[in-house]
Formats: sequence, C-alpha cells, structure tokens
Amino acid sequence: MEKSLNTDQVLTKEKKQTAAKPVAKPFLAMIGMLIGGFVGMLSETSLNIALPSLMTELHVSIGTIQWLVTGYMLVIGIVLPMSSLLSRWFSTRQLILFALGDFIVGAIISAMAPNFAILLVGRMIQGITTGLILPLMFTVATLIFPPYKLGSAMGMIGLVIMFAPAIGPTLAGMILGLLTWHWIFWLFIPFLLVGFYLAFKYLPNVGNVSKPKVDTFSIILSALGFGGLVTSVSLASEAGWASLEVIGTLVVAVLLLAWYIRRQIMSKTPILNFRVFADKQFTVGSLLVMLDFAIILSSMYLMPMFWQNGLAIPVALTGIVMLPGGIVNAVVSAIAGRFSDQVSPKLLITLGYGVTIIGIVILLLARATSPMWYVILGHIVIMVGAPLAMSPSQTFGLSALNQATSGDGSTIMNTFQQIIGAMATAIATSLLAFGQHLSNGGTQVAFTNGFHIGLLFTLIVAVVAFVIALTIKQSTPEKY
Repeated sequence: MEKSLNTDQVLTKEKKQTAAKPVAKPFLAMIGMLIGGFVGMLSETSLNIALPSLMTELHVSIGTIQWLVTGYMLVIGIVLPMSSLLSRWFSTRQLILFALGDFIVGAIISAMAPNFAILLVGRMIQGITTGLILPLMFTVATLIFPPYKLGSAMGMIGLVIMFAPAIGPTLAGMILGLLTWHWIFWLFIPFLLVGFYLAFKYLPNVGNVSKPKVDTFSIILSALGFGGLVTSVSLASEAGWASLEVIGTLVVAVLLLAWYIRRQIMSKTPILNFRVFADKQFTVGSLLVMLDFAIILSSMYLMPMFWQNGLAIPVALTGIVMLPGGIVNAVVSAIAGRFSDQVSPKLLITLGYGVTIIGIVILLLARATSPMWYVILGHIVIMVGAPLAMSPSQTFGLSALNQATSGDGSTIMNTFQQIIGAMATAIATSLLAFGQHLSNGGTQVAFTNGFHIGLLFTLIVAVVAFVIALTIKQSTPEKY
C-alpha cells in the first residue's frame, strides 16, 4: 500500500514537471516568435528619437506626430483581444508566419512613405503583427516549457519586451546619425526574414483549431471601445482635456468597453475570458504589469525629446547616451526572470518599483544645464527598477491560472498593457505640451519644464504600483 502511494506521488510529481505540449527543442520553437516580438517592440520606441526632426520634415505638430507611437499601440490593442479567437481558427504556424510577413509589408510602406499619412498607415499595419505575436509568445511558452522552467521562459520573453523598447532609441539614433529615418524601417526587414525562416522551420502547431462561432458584434465593440479610449487621450494634447471631443470620446469608449466586458462574461464562448479577473492574484499581477509598461513607455517617450530639445544634444549622440540604460535593462530583465523562480515575487516587485521611483526623482531634479552623466544616471536607475518588477509581476499573475485559462490570461494582460502604454504616452505628450505652454523661459527651459510635468505622471504611476506591490501576499502553489 505504501509502495503504491509512493508511486502515485512520483507520477503526480512527474506530471507537474512535464510541459502540456512537450517539444524536443522549445527554444528553437520560440526563436522565430522572439525575433518578431523583438522587432515589434523595437518599433514601438525606435521612432521616439526621430520625432523632433519628423515634426519639422513632415510639417506636423507634437500632438499629431505622437500618433506614430500611439497609433501603432492602438492597433496592437485592437488586435490583441482577437488573438485568442484567431488561434482557434488558424494554426500557430499560420498566424506567426502571416504576422511576420505582414510586418515586412508594413515596414516597406513606412520606409517608402512620402508623407505623414502613408507613414502612419505603414506603422499601423506593423501593429497588427505585434498584436498577434505578443500573446502567442506567452501562450506557446506556457504550453511547451515545463512548469519549473516557466519563470526562466518568462524572463526570456521579458528580455524581448523590455530590452527592445529600451534599445530602440539607441539604434535609431545611430541610424539617423548616418542615414535618414527611412532606414529605421529598411533595417527591420532582414531580421524579419530570418525570423520568418526560423518560424517556418522549427515552430510546430501547439494550438487547438476548433473554429468556434465568431461574435462579430463583440469584435466591433472591442475595436471601438479600446480604440476610442486611446483616441480620447491622444486628442487631449491638441484639444485639451476639458474639450467636448475628448470627454465625449472617452465617455463613449468607456461605455462600449463596459458593454463588451459584460457581453464576454455572459457568453459561453467569450473572445476574452474576463472571468480570470476573479482570481485576485492574477488581477494584481496584471495591474502591476500594466503600470510597469506605462512607466517604461512614458519615460522612453519623454527621454529622447528631453535630450534633444532640453539639453540640445544631437540626435546621433542621443542614441549613444541612451545605450547604457538599454544595456542595463537587458541584463536586469534576464536576471529578474531567473530569480523569479527562486525569490519571493513581492520582494523583487517592491524593490523594482522602489528603485524606479528613485530614478524618476533623479530626472525630476535635472535641468537644462545638468551634466550629461547625471541624466544618464537617472535613466539607468529607472532601467534597473522597471525590468526588475516586470518579469516577477508577469509570472506572479499568470501562475495563478491553470492551463485552460493561461492563454486568455496572457492575452488580457498584454491587451491592457498596450492600451495603458498608449494612453500613458498620450498623457505624457499632453502634459509635456502643457508644461511648455506654462513656461516663460527660453526654448530649452520651457521644454525642460514640460519634461518635468510629463515625468510627474510617470512618478505617480510608479508610486501607485509600489503601494499595490506592498499588498502582495505569499504566492500560492501553482495550478496545473
């Protein structure tokens, strides 16, 4: 009897240590997606450094030029909620190969764009790819990696998500120092071709194609709701927060989203399973990921513009001075992923947001006359704190779900992450413009004041995240 009991325990343990859908070489299966995700996230911030010059070349205002960033993330936020449904209609290989091909088309359109409108169209086409690949990376990882390696797998994905946006301005600055902004997009293509080949050769289909009924009305509600939310805050930098168009768009968007969420909760086959928010651990983890991304996106939007317009640093040098922060970001992302398997998530997340707050305060004290090393230091400190909190937050939230709901959880987490990131960028833009308008000093002083007001929003987000992290309780055992 005792022997039989021991055998059952061993079998149960082995089952818990086995991937849901084992593959011989899980890393090779992921590599094509990781390259696509890296280029997608790289594209999210790579144009930040070129925005001041693009405003002049394309003859548009700061409120209009921000759409190259927020428009890209808007499409990601619209496509992401549909990724779970699409994965039930098409195989993993089909979706990933389509996504990589789609990004190549969007990059070509952007590279050849003669004006702002065509450039924006190309950017939004690229957003489709990122919206498909981001949730699939998480879903595939949870299926092909055994549970005890999930933290490391999330760290690998976190490296892509955190390092690419951080290194984007550096690479773009180097390109702009030698070539024109068009080459930012031309240079995406070779990497995408490599990713396409690797995905074609190594990526198996790990999803289940069941072809459920499509709820077209819910798709419309989702697109209008998420799209309206980002549009409303993006309009604020030009029209003002008190304007009728901003308030009206925001109210309508919130009502449509509420309708959409209620419809999904009531549905037997929802596009997104919002019931996962019934788990408090997942809810807290998701919220922390969203806030972390808001910090990253808003600061990475403001920093290159401050370097160029506040400190009068040339565009090529701007890319170089942002490199130390990008490198630190990559290293910390990798380390945080590995430690999240061994160390209390509360410790890592709380420490991460505490360090982030210190970095933001350092930058808030920066002036137009501040030495270069001081601003680099502030950037580095933020790039230590934000990634330190990101991977543990993702693992903490997703580990609360079972295999049946992990796909919905990762899709929801990434959808709101992109929407919040787009909104944070738009809010930072409006506050930047507001701060410049209030200032009576010269151009550099005015921009520095605008930078500080925009960064106050980032500080508030970091403080809120830090307080939420303090409420985390000891992690419960993972559900399999």
